[in-house]
Amino acid sequence: MEWTLRELRFLAEVVDAGTFTDAAARLHVSQAAVSRTIAGLERALGERLVRRLPRGVELTGAGQRLLPQARRVLAEADRFTEFVATRHSTLRLGYAWAALGSHTAKLQRGWSRDDIDLELVRVNTPSSGLVEGLTDVAVTRVAVDERRFDSVVVGLERRLVAFASDDAQWSRRRQVTMGEIAERTVVIDPRVGTTGPLLWPGREPRFIETYEVDSWLDAIAAGRGVGTTAEATAHHHPRPGVAYRPIKDASRIPVRLAWWRGDPPPGLRDLVQAVTALYAS
Repeated sequence: MEWTLRELRFLAEVVDAGTFTDAAARLHVSQAAVSRTIAGLERALGERLVRRLPRGVELTGAGQRLLPQARRVLAEADRFTEFVATRHSTLRLGYAWAALGSHTAKLQRGWSRDDIDLELVRVNTPSSGLVEGLTDVAVTRVAVDERRFDSVVVGLERRLVAFASDDAQWSRRRQVTMGEIAERTVVIDPRVGTTGPLLWPGREPRFIETYEVDSWLDAIAAGRGVGTTAEATAHHHPRPGVAYRPIKDASRIPVRLAWWRGDPPPGLRDLVQAVTALYAS
């Protein structure tokens, strides 16, 4: 069985217009073309869909069952057409936990491309929506698969420790060390987070795994453990009951913009330049 969007659209138009003649006028085709198209759909389905009456048309039982489904298919096709028509006018910047920290609002306010809108999209996946087709460029603080993606480092961020505000050991501390963190239970997101065993070679702490920034913060606020994260998280996710402090001896975290290899989206060069300038300021 084969059918086309054109056939479904002609069927819906015949019903809406009331006659084959009026449908042909709306579709800017001949009445014979409408008749052939409807007949072709009926042959493909093996059922009659429309009856001609002296004053118009009416749907058969099969037509009445088919038409609502046909309208849903046509609505989805229209949405897809709209997406295709507008996707090059919007640059979708994805992020999993935090976008660009304190630079996020400055980027949005300073974006100067009149022909391309910049839209920030939070997608909690390792590719920040690239693989899923939800974003065009991703903010990432972990290495990307170079076989699939191109990327560029646009800045560096301090690594912070997060702990419960009333933590008995650290509530009065202004900074801590990686060694001190290793003695605690550490809450991590192994899919998209920047924290893992490689940060403590030969001295791995006990880990608790979470898979979303809100559950990560909930665990820390409840005193189940502490966490390390890029400073952008502190800007995007301030949380009552959670304190952020610098880690004295931690290396800075590279911030990358990534996109599909060999397929740079429109506006990418301007985005890279703008973000790099913000981190350099």
